[in-house]
Amino acid sequence: MERYDVIILGAGAAGMFCAIEAARRGRRVVVLDHAAAPGEKIRISGGGRCNFTNLNIRPERFLSQNPRFALSALRRYSAHDFIARVDRAGISWHEKTLGQLFCDGSAKEIVAMLTQDMAAAGVALRLSTEIATVRQAAGSYVVDSSAGVFTSQSLVVACGGKSIPKMGASDLGYRLAQQFGLGLVETRPGLVPLTFGGTALVQMQEMAGLSVAAQVGLGRTHFQEGLLFTHRGLSGPSVLQISSYWREGDRLVINLAAGQDIAAALIAQKSAAGRISLKNALAQFLPEKLARLLAEQSGLVGNLADQSNAKLTQLGALVQAWPVTPTGSEGYRTAEVTLGGVDTDALDSRTLAARAHRGLFFIGEVVDVTGWLGGYNFQWAWSSGWAAGQVA
Repeated sequence: MERYDVIILGAGAAGMFCAIEAARRGRRVVVLDHAAAPGEKIRISGGGRCNFTNLNIRPERFLSQNPRFALSALRRYSAHDFIARVDRAGISWHEKTLGQLFCDGSAKEIVAMLTQDMAAAGVALRLSTEIATVRQAAGSYVVDSSAGVFTSQSLVVACGGKSIPKMGASDLGYRLAQQFGLGLVETRPGLVPLTFGGTALVQMQEMAGLSVAAQVGLGRTHFQEGLLFTHRGLSGPSVLQISSYWREGDRLVINLAAGQDIAAALIAQKSAAGRISLKNALAQFLPEKLARLLAEQSGLVGNLADQSNAKLTQLGALVQAWPVTPTGSEGYRTAEVTLGGVDTDALDSRTLAARAHRGLFFIGEVVDVTGWLGGYNFQWAWSSGWAAGQVA
């Protein structure tokens, strides 16, 4: 039996960061993970360059049943704190759109920074280690694993969620929460492409690979970024963002020409060049395939000159409020995150400790806190890992 002060389950972003912080306080820490290498999600993120945080971190950009739960950790360990850490490690980075920060080089630099910091702090890292059981005994936590039995005063669950199962994602963290009597908020895929069926799917398949700028809305929530047509439906940043808010049966409204007045432009063009076809008129604002689809969906026939101003106003409205109803999503297979998780009512927002069990912590994606696309979820991993690492 190996004895430690802190056992951390999961060598992802949150788990490694927590391990570093706890070990720097003089705690004896071991990190256990089933994977053959640490930080695999970090390695593949951001196209291999790791979108490690965002300059526009705000609590309202995190989804949770308690929207203010993340506030404490995010304030106590901010994006600027992590940026300073990256700078000290000599990792060069750049800002892309909407405050997103990426490594100039490889995401492996972030993984290396974390593993080097763990080693320097004396953290034991046990990879390719399967967890069999976790229990409490005589005031300690006991973990039975394929690498032997480990015991500790504190147990940090940083197992992540169900997203990307091909990388070994599992529901272990949720099962442990239930085992210790903590509530769960329903889990579902987040930041995931949306799928369609029937005629809508056929139409989208004809445009597969086409990318356009668009504003995608659901109720009062809107995201304006790229939209990508796929063989299954819709993807791209704007769709991934709205997917976290979408529920089965919800209709999305897509503005394919945000910032323009398409109706007014069509009416003006009718006077100047009325013989142009509706498809060609729309093709001045949209890719040809998409212009053809919307012209057909409008039900209008003839040229611009054949249409009343009222009908052209309706056509403009279709372009700027195109209604589509997904039938589902691509699921955890391609989801970047898992929505829902360990109910925040059971956790202390300052420390991520379970209120009912001394020494038990849940951090990162396993918790019911999910950020927007663009570095928000990594910042939650750093902030929640830091918070738990100060006291575990």
